[in-house]
Amino acid sequence: MTLTPEQRIQLHGFNNLTKSLSFNMYDICYTKTKAEREAYIEYIDEQYNADRLTHILNNVSDIIGAHVLNVAQQDYVPQGASVTMLVSEGPIVEIPEASFDESPGPLPDNVVMQLDKSHITVHTYPEFHPSEGISTFRADIDVSTCGEISPLKALHYLIHSFDTDIMIMDYRVRGFTRDTSGRKLFIDHEISSIQNYIPDEIKSGFDMIDVNVYQENIFHTKCKLKDFDLDNYLFGYTKDKLSPAEQQEITEWLKLEMDEIYYGKNMNRS
Repeated sequence: MTLTPEQRIQLHGFNNLTKSLSFNMYDICYTKTKAEREAYIEYIDEQYNADRLTHILNNVSDIIGAHVLNVAQQDYVPQGASVTMLVSEGPIVEIPEASFDESPGPLPDNVVMQLDKSHITVHTYPEFHPSEGISTFRADIDVSTCGEISPLKALHYLIHSFDTDIMIMDYRVRGFTRDTSGRKLFIDHEISSIQNYIPDEIKSGFDMIDVNVYQENIFHTKCKLKDFDLDNYLFGYTKDKLSPAEQQEITEWLKLEMDEIYYGKNMNRS
């Protein structure tokens, strides 16, 4: 919904609502040997090192129209990285018409959003199963804004930035602001589902679960990749190097790992 200046709610002072988006992604890989596992973790650490993550968060700040105040970044030993970015209102004067649209946001080819105060963080967690040869890479990204714009407009770009098998997303609006009559507003934009901020061509590739608590302004969506090609989960070789029995066994392990992450519970293992 696009509002004209006359239709916008007139607030008493600053918009004090806090809008927080948590985006969690998982990449799953089969690593049969210790050498394969170490090579996979080294690859992940190179692909998503602190410099690369800082570049991603800079693009997020551009998409939501923010000015970067401070950046703290760290590559950890033996693996993983973190970046924390404090941002403030960007140099945009006019409030963009797309602010209230329940639709996917842009990729970072132009700046189209505005906010007042915010922080953006990312942490990565490479890890592996102790016995079954499953390695998992997880990245947690949090975008929190104060003011009119919702960080959901950065979601499209975040999905675009990571190769992901599973995505788990949470969005919450906290606090309240007041209109000029003193009436409290606990949310200032319409939203029925996080999924409306994901492009259709992306949604078509995932199985999705939606859980929303509208009266509390809490929204939750998770997605699991539909198509499974074993070649995409082998590191350094292809499935034609495996026997049919090995292919079946590895496929079962990988799908079980993905289901356990997707549904958030351990399942029976044969």
